[in-house]
Amino acid sequence: VQLVESGGGSVQAGRSLRLSCVVSGYTYGDYCMGWFRQAPGKEREGVAAIDSDGSTSDADAVKGRFTISRDNDNNILYLEMNNLKPEDTGTYFCAADRETLRCTSARGEHDYFYWGQGTQVTVS
Repeated sequence: VQLVESGGGSVQAGRSLRLSCVVSGYTYGDYCMGWFRQAPGKEREGVAAIDSDGSTSDADAVKGRFTISRDNDNNILYLEMNNLKPEDTGTYFCAADRETLRCTSARGEHDYFYWGQGTQVTVS
């Protein structure tokens, strides 16, 4: 099982980025998938989650600006980030777990079994 993120970078406030997470090694469509981020000196926090049926959940801090989606045919998870703010700066991680109960942005990091290595997003 492997998750590989890409798409991070350095942008100015107000700009957009799209993160991708390529998934391999299991039946991707059956899993709860999530995006987390971690700023320097802060705990990892949930950003968004998407269930196996396509239902999504966003954290209040990103609601209306970020959109999580999944391409089950190609095993890719996306995070579209618009109107970026400096407080969005951090390392972004994708995560997956076979348990689909309570698949929301509030789901804690300890409730995900598989993780990517992270991709850095810097907003100035």
